[in-house]
Amino acid sequence: MRIDGVILAGGGGRRMGGADKALLPLAGQPLILNAIARLEPQVYRLCLSANGDPARLAFTGLPVLADDVSQGPLSGILAALEASEGADALVSVAVDTPFFPGDLVPRLWMADDGGLAYATCGGRAHPTFALWPLALRAALRDWLAAGKARMMDFCAAHGAVAAPFPGGTPDPFFNLNTQDDLAAAEQAIRCAG
Repeated sequence: MRIDGVILAGGGGRRMGGADKALLPLAGQPLILNAIARLEPQVYRLCLSANGDPARLAFTGLPVLADDVSQGPLSGILAALEASEGADALVSVAVDTPFFPGDLVPRLWMADDGGLAYATCGGRAHPTFALWPLALRAALRDWLAAGKARMMDFCAAHGAVAAPFPGGTPDPFFNLNTQDDLAAAEQAIRCAG
C-alpha cells in the first residue's frame, strides 16, 4: 500500500491578524517545518496545499499545490488527490496543529482497512486529519462542483469511520488560531523540553 500526505496550509489566518500560519515561528522554526517533520516519516510522498505565491514555501523543497477553485480544505484535498497518482490513499493534516500524533497514518488506515477515516479525540471530530482513498477523487470533484464544501458532510455521505485517538498534554489536535494559542504552544514545548 502507498499512502501520500498533504499539509493543508491554505488558511487565511484571519484570527492571527492575517498572518501566513505556515510561516509563523514555533520553537524557532516555521510551523510548516514542524508539520513536515511529523508527517513525512509516515507517508510515501508529501506535498503542500497552499494558495498564493508558492515561492514563499520553496524552502521546504516540496511541491506546492494550489486549489482550482478555493472552497476550503476539501479543495486542497482534491488537488492533492489529483496529484497522488499511484497512491492508494492520501492523509491530510492541518499546518496549524503542531502536536498531531506520530502514529496518525497507521491509526487512520487501521480504522477502516484503508477506507475513508477521520480522527477524533475527546469526543471531537477532526476531519482535516483524515485518510482519503484515491477512489474518492471523482466523488469529491462532483461534491465541490455542486458547491458543497463541508468536510463532515462529505465524510458522512461517504461512510467515513471515526478513528479515536487518546488525549494528552498538550492536546494532540490543539489548533493554533490566535496569538494566545501560539504562546500556549510555545509554553507546552518549553515544559516538555
